[in-house]
Amino acid sequence: MKKLTLSELWIYPIKSLAGIRLNACKVLPKGLQYDRRWMLVDEQGIFMTQRLFPKMALFKPNIVGSTIVISYNQYSLTLPLYPAPEKEEQVQVWDDMVYASEINREYSEWFSDLMGLRCRLVYFPENNLRPVDARYRVHEDDNTSLSDGYPFLIIGQRSLDDLNQRLHEPISIDRFRPNFVFTGGDPYEEDTWRNFMIGSNKFVGVKPSARCIVTTIDQKTSQRNAEPLKTLATYRKKDNKIYFGQNVIAVDHKQVSIGDHIVTN
Repeated sequence: MKKLTLSELWIYPIKSLAGIRLNACKVLPKGLQYDRRWMLVDEQGIFMTQRLFPKMALFKPNIVGSTIVISYNQYSLTLPLYPAPEKEEQVQVWDDMVYASEINREYSEWFSDLMGLRCRLVYFPENNLRPVDARYRVHEDDNTSLSDGYPFLIIGQRSLDDLNQRLHEPISIDRFRPNFVFTGGDPYEEDTWRNFMIGSNKFVGVKPSARCIVTTIDQKTSQRNAEPLKTLATYRKKDNKIYFGQNVIAVDHKQVSIGDHIVTN
């Protein structure tokens, strides 16, 4: 029997900023704890990502005690892990309008100064709703955070290894912004997963992940080039979209840890 093991665990507290690699994390209905509960919006309240602002990759978060510390060159900003939202407003993420709160105007000004444009940092409370696409939900009340569309994303290390063998220069998994990375199995086998377990948590694979130009941005330099989309398009393209990884919804809400065994049906 093949051995599948959870090898990497990632969260992205502020949408489209750098991620944080963890050893263990709670599984919540809307995604891993702290994952994409904040985001930057422009003056019209529309979400901002590396697609238009690759510089966002250079903002590095870290969890320190009960705070998130964001570092950018010699500058840093400290945010509460558990903010107390007050006035809520509607903001837009893709086609969804959600209620979020600007916790502190000073946070927004810090990002505005370093981004070189007016923007605001907003927080998406745990109880606020953002339903997943009804075509792919597992439960009537499936919701997600400020992710692109689903609570979790899983990718096999061997899928990345197979891609890197086709590239002139290998890339790292952070281009694809997964929550779960696993070792073992075959390249791209996660495409076929429906019901599976990570440790004692049941999950359901609901939809292959269509990839965008964020994958072409070097997360260490914010520089963009044609890869890996150029190569992926030669063998991972279907219906005019390029796929890499699997979107996932949780059935159980316990904890996952590096080294957990993965069992598929």
